[in-house]
Formats: sequence, structure tokens, C-alpha cells
Amino acid sequence: MSFFLADEKATITFGQALAKFCSAGLNIYLYGDLGAGKTTLVRGFIQSFLPETKVKSPTYTLVEDYDVTQAEQNPNSLKHIYHFDLYRLGDPEELEYIGGRDYFSDDAVCLVEWPQRGEGWLAKPDLEIMLKYQADGRKVELQSHTEKGKLVSEKILTQRRKVKKQLSLRQLHGRRRYEPKEGRR
Repeated sequence: MSFFLADEKATITFGQALAKFCSAGLNIYLYGDLGAGKTTLVRGFIQSFLPETKVKSPTYTLVEDYDVTQAEQNPNSLKHIYHFDLYRLGDPEELEYIGGRDYFSDDAVCLVEWPQRGEGWLAKPDLEIMLKYQADGRKVELQSHTEKGKLVSEKILTQRRKVKKQLSLRQLHGRRRYEPKEGRR
């Protein structure tokens, strides 16, 4: 499944939508060149639970822990979101030294940027997201590897169809959805 994200706002919105459909125990790997929008997508995901939180790439610390137990929008009994950035990882074994296996638990979602750097140590993800430059925006491709990942992909696809239908209806009627027709009040 693939689609286009026009700008940073669209990437954040996609991250928020993704978060809505994720449950605890899900592992998502993010691929893309530098500046492709991986951290921006993660920011949208995390801020859907913790709106006031500043999200930065954990390039030097390798992992950032976000406790979401007190988040208002947490229907899936999720306790933690772990954001990994493995760009500076010298050897996949370094993940073992930081206690990496403890992060991949049934009460957390792990979002891993540059997972290819942890190849051989990381398990297969539930969902892979590839971000590629396309014109002035980004092309996003999703690939599911587990039933959990397929469920998330299907929900995103369903939501995307609903949004497209709403946009088409608005364009068909030549006005915004809640704008009254002339003469009506």
C-alpha cells in the first residue's frame, strides 16, 4: 500500500492516524533517506498521546522512552512508546548492551528509524514504513509482516478511503462540508 504526503503537516497527520490504530506489542520500522520525514512521522505518532511533548530524534542516545500510561487518548493499554534512531549505531550488538530486548515488550510500541543498522539483532517488524522523496512531498509505502501489522494497514486504508470520499463529495458540491447553501440559515 502506498500514498502521497504533500508536506510536513500531512506527515504528522499520518503519524497521528497510525497511532490511533496501533496496539501494545507492535514494532514498526521506518526507512528513508536523511530528511525523508521519519522523525516527523514519529512526532505525530507520539503527540497523538502526549500533545505537549517535544519529540526529537534520539540520534545520540539511540532510544527515547515516552511513558503514555497517563495519556487521555490511550485506548489500548499501552504503557510506553520507544523511539529508536539507529543511524549512529556502530554494531548491532550495541543494542544488547543498552538492554534492547527489554524495550520490545507486550506493553509498548517500538518505532525504529534506520533499522537496517540493527540487522541481525532486531526481529522482523510487524509493519515497515518506507518514506521516499516524491516531487515536493513524500511517498509512503507500508508493508505488513504479521497479523497485527496487516490489521493496522487495513484500518489505515479504510480511513484513507473515507477521507478521499469526503474530499470528493466536497469537490462535487463545490463547497466545504459544513457551509450552508445560499439562502439557507
